Amino acid sequence: MTGSCCCMASEKKTSCKVQHGKADCSHLSLKEIPPDLPRNITSLDLSHNRLTQLPPDAFIPYPGLLHLSVTHNSITKIDEGLCKTLVLLRTLNVEHNEVHLLHEKDLSHCTNLTWLNMAFNRLKLKGEPFSALESLTFLDVSKNNLMSARLGSQPQLPNIVTITFSSNTISALKKDDFFFLSHSSFLQVLNLSSLPLKTFEPGCFKPITNIKTVIMDGSNMGTDAISKLCSELSGTAINVLSLQKVNLVTLTNTTFRGLQKSNLTFLDLSGNGMGKIEEGSFQWLPRLENLFLTDNKIKHLTKGTFHGLKNLKKLNLRKSLVNIDDFSFQSLIALETLILVHTTIREITQHTFAGLTSLRDLEMGWCTCASLRNINSTTFVSLAASPLRKLNLTATAISQIGPGSFSILGNLTSLFMDLNFIKQTLTGQEFEGLGQIQEINLSNNRQTVKLSNASFIHMPNLKVLILRRSLVGTLNLNPSPFKPLSNLTILDLSNNNIADIRKDMLEGLVNLKVLKLQHNNLARLWKSAISGGPVLFLGGLQSLSTLVMDYNGLDEIPLKALRGLTKLQELSFNGNLLDNIKDTVFDDLHSLRALHLQKNLITAVRPEVFKSAMTNLSLLVMNKNPFDCTCESILWFVTWLNTTNASVPYLSDQYVCNTPLAYFNHAVMHFDTLSCKDMTPFQTLYILSSTAVITLMVTALLVRFHGWRIQFYWNIMINRTLGFSDARVEEGREFEYDAYVIHAEEDIKWVERRLLPLEDENYTFCLEDRDSVPGMSRLESIVDNMRRSRKILFVVTESLLKDQWCRRFKAHHALHQVIEASRDSVVLVFLQDMHDYKLSHSLFLRRGMLRPRCILHWPVHKERVPAFHQKLCIALGMTNQLQQ
Repeated sequence: MTGSCCCMASEKKTSCKVQHGKADCSHLSLKEIPPDLPRNITSLDLSHNRLTQLPPDAFIPYPGLLHLSVTHNSITKIDEGLCKTLVLLRTLNVEHNEVHLLHEKDLSHCTNLTWLNMAFNRLKLKGEPFSALESLTFLDVSKNNLMSARLGSQPQLPNIVTITFSSNTISALKKDDFFFLSHSSFLQVLNLSSLPLKTFEPGCFKPITNIKTVIMDGSNMGTDAISKLCSELSGTAINVLSLQKVNLVTLTNTTFRGLQKSNLTFLDLSGNGMGKIEEGSFQWLPRLENLFLTDNKIKHLTKGTFHGLKNLKKLNLRKSLVNIDDFSFQSLIALETLILVHTTIREITQHTFAGLTSLRDLEMGWCTCASLRNINSTTFVSLAASPLRKLNLTATAISQIGPGSFSILGNLTSLFMDLNFIKQTLTGQEFEGLGQIQEINLSNNRQTVKLSNASFIHMPNLKVLILRRSLVGTLNLNPSPFKPLSNLTILDLSNNNIADIRKDMLEGLVNLKVLKLQHNNLARLWKSAISGGPVLFLGGLQSLSTLVMDYNGLDEIPLKALRGLTKLQELSFNGNLLDNIKDTVFDDLHSLRALHLQKNLITAVRPEVFKSAMTNLSLLVMNKNPFDCTCESILWFVTWLNTTNASVPYLSDQYVCNTPLAYFNHAVMHFDTLSCKDMTPFQTLYILSSTAVITLMVTALLVRFHGWRIQFYWNIMINRTLGFSDARVEEGREFEYDAYVIHAEEDIKWVERRLLPLEDENYTFCLEDRDSVPGMSRLESIVDNMRRSRKILFVVTESLLKDQWCRRFKAHHALHQVIEASRDSVVLVFLQDMHDYKLSHSLFLRRGMLRPRCILHWPVHKERVPAFHQKLCIALGMTNQLQQ
């Protein structure tokens, strides 16, 4: 395992993944803590394994651990030494285990712990197990079959912020249950969801009066129990109360009486199947700002339903409403967002939304209302006093929009009418009065909307226009319906089967950034063969950054079709019939970052066409084309793919050669680029250079490891022919000995074993001890014997250099004789490696004074001894006359 990379094998995880100080060892069926992770990890995930315990010693290698997760194991206890070993531990997740008895000592050393999740165990508390957790801010003991919310008998958890008791068997909240939190001044969230609560003893919330959020979702309490809950919460600082799915079928005018003095600002009553809300039910909540009543069965809203909610800003009635009386929202003077999605309203009258003087967002998508089928100038008259900015009428079965239908909504900036059945020609009167509108969505109207020259004449500030799958007829209009929209930035005309447009259709849209024209029939417009030439309708769109032309049947792109689009960043021509794209078509696209050309008939990717477009590309999608894998068509592309940093999805399996037959159905990346070069001169040069390099390498290796053998056999061949000696016969007759041997006393054994056996081969050596002249002094005998020897042979060792007799007399006299007689008669045999400086200092000789054949080294390897003898014979047979 390493600390900087992921240790994975194929798709199945087989080892820990370590990255950025975090070790993920989940889903590995581990039975013990991995001992070989990097020491510097700060987070360790051991979830979904087979651990049964957390031995402290196993965590000794990871002293810097801050976060530990062991969820979904079979751990039965938390060892008291765990936090003693992991002194820096901040978060501990033991969710979904088998922890049963939790003693006070188990967490006594976890003083730095800030987050603890013990949910889905079977806890039984012994003593005060949480008393030492002074830094804890989050505690979850959900799903533990706890029968009481009392987790201690004395004040503790001073810094707790969120505590969760969900899905236990707590049926009653007693007076002292939360006493252990009486000193928890930071407590904000109390989660009591999915509990069978029926009883709330008086004063049960008194120890935690600073609580701000209480979640009771799924508790199935009923109306009476909720009334008691609200009474007990009256003395707290609560501002958020969630009562989803608590079986609150009927809301009475006394249910929330206990919260009259509270600061409640958020109330969620979703999913209760609520059928009736009595008038005045919310009168006790004057500070409420958000009310959620989604997924209920409210049959009727009346004038008094929301009485008292003068500060309400958001009301969500999604899937809840059946009928609305006039003036039902009159008291909601601060309401800014009203959500009526998926509701059923019988009729929208002139007073339905009366009183909503602050409304900015009205969501009526998927609403069933007969009044919306044919919108006219009176439909939204009840919103005349509302500063409405957004109106969502998606999928409300609109079929007709009358003149001036939205004229009353002069502040409207966003209008959504997609997924309807509008069937009419837009003359412009429908949008009269929408001078501030910035976004209109008319998409998916089953291609029944027809545009005219004046369709958008009253919307000069429009920025986003979505007409996807809505239009019928032609856009070959003069002037263009889009001409008044000089501020337009996004135009979607996709899926409209558009076949005929004018060159100036988009003229004047200088701010247009996104143009979507996919799934139309524009092929004929860009054909060079049509009368008057191709229709270049993209001219003048200098701000365009995204152009989508997918599935238009295009088989060519005019040479000047994309000229001037210097800011274009994304271009898409998916699913067309493009093949031979002309050179320089993409030359102006220097800013292009994404190019989509998949599912075309492109065979060649040549630099003349694509080089400019691909210079700064970060995404290329060109899969599923029938590439021609020849040098002319694909060489540049393959080279680009091998060097680019751009993302190319599906490169390995969907970029496939179609021709020639040799590459059919092979990946483009398998194309051999070397086959595209003229190899005649290069091949000759390659052969010559390769031969030279190989020859040099082989020669060097032979010389290095077998040079002595070559020399040995060469000498044998030469010397058998010419003899071992180059001296004249007369020169040999002048001497009695072949060589006078100078050696140290310590080397006498080597001389006797290695030199004297050569006397059996007609060589004679003069040794001082053996061949001294009787009756002569030692000095005279040495001088006389040297004169009678043709060669003077030095056996060079450290001992020789230290021998004073050899250094002062023998070497000196030998050198004198060589100089005096002008003879090349010295042979050096090195038994040890010797520096030339020592040789000169002791014997007054240097290697450079002698011929190379007169310098020999005793070999280390026994197999080279015959070669040494051969070299010695050659040296002894050489002439003493200096070579001129």
